[in-house]
Amino acid sequence: MYQYQHVLHRMRLGDSDRQIQKAGLMGRRKAATVRQKAREQGWLDPACPIPQEADLQATFGSQSAATAMSKLEPHKERVARWYAQGIQGSTIHNALRRDHGFTGAYSCVRRYLKTLKNKEPKTTVRLIFKPGESAQVDFGKGPDFNDPHTGSPVKSWIFVMTLAWSRHMYAEIVPDQTIETWLGCHRRAFEFFNGVPTQVRIDNLKSAITSASYYEPKVQRSYEDLALGYGFKIDPCPVQDPQKKGRVESGVKYVKNTFVPLRRHRSMAESNRQLLVWIMDVAGNRIHGTTHEKPLERFEHTERFVLQPLPAIAPELAVWQQCKLHGDCHICLKKCFYSAPYIYANQTLWVKTLEKTVAIYKDHQLVAAHPRLFKPGQQSTNKDHYPPEAQAYLMRDPQWCVAQAEKIGPSCRAVIDALFADRVLHNLRAAQGLISLKKAYGAKSLELACKRAVAYLSPTYRTVKSILKQGLEQEPIETQTQLPLDEVYTGKGKHTRPPTDMFQ
Repeated sequence: MYQYQHVLHRMRLGDSDRQIQKAGLMGRRKAATVRQKAREQGWLDPACPIPQEADLQATFGSQSAATAMSKLEPHKERVARWYAQGIQGSTIHNALRRDHGFTGAYSCVRRYLKTLKNKEPKTTVRLIFKPGESAQVDFGKGPDFNDPHTGSPVKSWIFVMTLAWSRHMYAEIVPDQTIETWLGCHRRAFEFFNGVPTQVRIDNLKSAITSASYYEPKVQRSYEDLALGYGFKIDPCPVQDPQKKGRVESGVKYVKNTFVPLRRHRSMAESNRQLLVWIMDVAGNRIHGTTHEKPLERFEHTERFVLQPLPAIAPELAVWQQCKLHGDCHICLKKCFYSAPYIYANQTLWVKTLEKTVAIYKDHQLVAAHPRLFKPGQQSTNKDHYPPEAQAYLMRDPQWCVAQAEKIGPSCRAVIDALFADRVLHNLRAAQGLISLKKAYGAKSLELACKRAVAYLSPTYRTVKSILKQGLEQEPIETQTQLPLDEVYTGKGKHTRPPTDMFQ
């Protein structure tokens, strides 16, 4: 009711209803109503004291609300019981009207339900960490860069790791949030601090947590290996509760709002060099709003001495992922292809990607290893991974056929050469089939059959097989004498040129 007292004071000073409206105290219509009732009560007389809040409440209180609430008065206990059972307000209102003769509006029920709600304020617990105990990690939106080839804008992200006690931070601008980037940022952050915290508190991003859960989250296998190698424990926040890592949340906002604006970001490498200088000069030497100390001084004087030491040999940044082995005995990894044994075809295998190698596992058993490929479309194939029949087919290439034919004899080599000399057909299978006849008929018979086929100008697989099948390879070859061309041609061809005297 303090507002009414203020309005009455302005009215006594001579302000009009329009002036009261412009002052934002109340609308003109309501001011006119208040002026009328105040005049009836004699409150506009300067000699009369300003009425107390109780008198104003009695005069200007909501009569409609009191009337509506009085209709619900007989049913309050029933409504409270239903509300405690979790029944919603519209259902309660319909039941009162249908079964208990209630004639009030739904707004009456809604206002009463508001009084039953628990209006206790939300409170939080300030998390306290010891030096070197915890670091918090998060990503934030970074500046846009221009693609040097197309000129189109390229998005980036800012990785931030903040030590929970000193508030000293490491930040890096990266092009994505993939597992490989996530692991690399951790390594560079630990090397920047020259130590490892006991715990790392993270969000539930897919690069770290494959299945988010309040009680039992599942850690990405690659990140688990990194934690074992560096000796820190992973502490995921509860689902949809980023307040549990509020220190790095504030750190990300600080970088985005202080470092990113009003700078020319030509390339990611140049911006990262500027960012490291800014961390050591500006961010590390500011007076932090909570600790009221400089983060860099707190780190240098205390926290750096209690961090766990870096391992003597840096752990491998291994990226683990599951891939299906297709029917062609290859998996597809970042648009490159790697072979694995055919017995695992159509099964899901674990793939471990290192800086220079790719290893394929079935459960915990290594089944294949390849050099890492980087150009899309490249493939690394071990022919031993194919089934025996496929290996035999791949081994019987044209060079193999020629080598086998030379062992059998010159006539067989002549037939093979004739097959491969065809300008239309590849004839590899015909050559392979010709060589395979050696198993059924022997090398000597095959050589004789090829000699007969060459003599009769039919060096084909079908002819050689027919000769062997009919046993004609031992038959003498009839000599064919070639007649001179002028004796063979009779001059009665279809398109013979007519005599010259025909047109005379």
